[in-house]
Amino acid sequence: MTDRLVLKGQTLTFTDDPFRVGPEAAVAHQSDGAVWIEDGLIRAVGPAEEILERAHTASVVDYGDCLIAAGFIDCHAHYPQLSMVASYGAQLLDWLEKYTFPTESAFADADHARAAAGFFLDQCLRNGITTSSVYATVHPGSVDAFFEAASARGLRMGCGKVLMDRNAPDALRDTAQTGYDQSKALIERWHGIGRNIYAITPRFAPTSSPAQLEAAGALWKEYPDTLMQTHLSENPKEVAWVAELFPEAPDYFGVCEEFGLAGPGAIFGHAIHLTARERAAIRDTGSAIAHCPTSNTFMGSGLFDMEGLRDCARPVAVGLATDVAGGTSLSMFATMRAAYEIAQLRGYSLHPAKAWYLASAGSAGAMRLDGRVGNLAAGMEADIVVIDLASTPLIARRMAGADSLWDALFAQIILADDRAIRATYAAGRLVFQGNTKDQ
Repeated sequence: MTDRLVLKGQTLTFTDDPFRVGPEAAVAHQSDGAVWIEDGLIRAVGPAEEILERAHTASVVDYGDCLIAAGFIDCHAHYPQLSMVASYGAQLLDWLEKYTFPTESAFADADHARAAAGFFLDQCLRNGITTSSVYATVHPGSVDAFFEAASARGLRMGCGKVLMDRNAPDALRDTAQTGYDQSKALIERWHGIGRNIYAITPRFAPTSSPAQLEAAGALWKEYPDTLMQTHLSENPKEVAWVAELFPEAPDYFGVCEEFGLAGPGAIFGHAIHLTARERAAIRDTGSAIAHCPTSNTFMGSGLFDMEGLRDCARPVAVGLATDVAGGTSLSMFATMRAAYEIAQLRGYSLHPAKAWYLASAGSAGAMRLDGRVGNLAAGMEADIVVIDLASTPLIARRMAGADSLWDALFAQIILADDRAIRATYAAGRLVFQGNTKDQ
């Protein structure tokens, strides 16, 4: 007997990239639609009458006018840092010394790591996030704790042990050899087990010696289907520091290229202060950028160039990311809103279809999960979010005047929060149930 389920409501599917073909040609919307799920996969999406006739033996959950969409994907987050979110008054390098390193030191304790991992993932589900690319700490046990918690919830998650062998407190340093050995053991233990994805994770060039970066590149060559995640050109002082540490490199991204840390599956967080050469090299290597808008504004890092990197003749792959806890929220609505506001400050209007795409299919592409998650389409894994489009009195009042799908989606981006998440499904299983209006 197979698990068969139909979710009924409005449905939203991306049929193409709205940056490439425009919003109207990129989206299929059913105002009275349904999603047929079988054995954890989406079997069909379409008009409710048609789906219900085909799946007549399935259980049906009717969400009324709620929007059913692919679960949100966060392609850059730090689960150990969630407890220090909204900490006052620092930019990147000071932030690391004052908040990040002391917070991460506590993850040497396995019980602490397990509690933090479970809390982080439950908060993700409360916000409709079903997949993330996550930084753990330097401690291997922090990765074990995360994948244990993700596996228990049936989630598709990426995670990796942070590599740092210099310019960090002694308690948070490994070595080039131990970092390699521990990461390799974690890959063998977790990568491809269930829905787990390992991410080789040098924190950023200043905290890894050339020997460690070389080892990380060698490890990725051994396990090319893993991800590689790091930070790039977030802060002007950071960029200048990298130039001092690696004087022979053409630029910051050139450091990563030199050590084999560029290519499909490489996700570079931030990438705000890029040279023309770096932009072209990121694109040409098939690497991806994680745009972290709430973090960039909160920490005063700079304004990401969405138009110049993504909405252009030769685009770079870009996904959307919360970057908690430099970022201020696990809400993808807040993250899309900040992305829109940053684009506005640069004179570019980010269409709601494009923002929604970045928060789902775009981030899936950055994580090399195209065709698996990030869209509501037949054959995809059934990671799904159900959104109440009138979750507060203000939003309900605004929606009464919405005259198009785009107007409705934009209202959610600007006004909604986790109260809008009616339900979250992972591989077809209900993993979060939000409030309903009749409660």
